[in-house]
Amino acid sequence: MTNTAPRLNFAATAPKAFRSLIGFDGAARDGLDPALVELIQIRSSQLNGCAYCLHMHVTDARKAGEDDLRLHMIGVWREAKNFFSPREQAALSLTEAVTLIADAGVPDEVYAEAAAQFEEAELAHVLAVILTINTWNRVAIATAKIAGTDERR
Repeated sequence: MTNTAPRLNFAATAPKAFRSLIGFDGAARDGLDPALVELIQIRSSQLNGCAYCLHMHVTDARKAGEDDLRLHMIGVWREAKNFFSPREQAALSLTEAVTLIADAGVPDEVYAEAAAQFEEAELAHVLAVILTINTWNRVAIATAKIAGTDERR
């Protein structure tokens, strides 16, 4: 049975940790295209099964002007590569590898493709965004955040 009420208000009960995560998240995005950030966050949230974050980031992507058709294709991007640039494909591939790191680590070819598409500083920020969304997914799932709500507002 799915929990219908949040278990814990992480922001209120661990405010220092929460503020640190907010800071890391903001620093991770620095210098990256906001549309790319949303693609990464959506794909990771799909893989982690985080409905709260998925709803939030699809909503943010739409507000930023992202095309609905592309949003529908993120989950099947490998079969719909024509919807995504080579940079976006490399970021999505790296997102999958890091999010599912226990399955096969981060294969050299996945990392090499990302390194070919992004300058080193950009790649570090792409990786940081992947790390932060995976953390947010785990916070939201562990505390039973309710999809469709957005406490940022």
